[in-house]
Amino acid sequence: MNIVFKALNDATRRQILELLQKTDLTAGEIAENFNISFPSISHHLDLLKQAKLVTTKKEGQFIYYSLNTTVMDEIVKWLLQFKPKKK
Repeated sequence: MNIVFKALNDATRRQILELLQKTDLTAGEIAENFNISFPSISHHLDLLKQAKLVTTKKEGQFIYYSLNTTVMDEIVKWLLQFKPKKK
């Protein structure tokens, strides 16, 4: 879980996740939304993939990135355990 929180610690990676919440995108489509180099976007996508926050699917010559909602559900479930129980 540490790698997930490390990945979420960066504003650019959080913005990428927000983009992917709307639709699946290629790395190029993601990069169009930022004013940083393509290698930097690739690095961010690699960290998100390592944390399993995104998945990839190859279609022809393109690789599409998708939000992995399963991991998000696990994070929410883990965080909710700290919510005080009602008496």
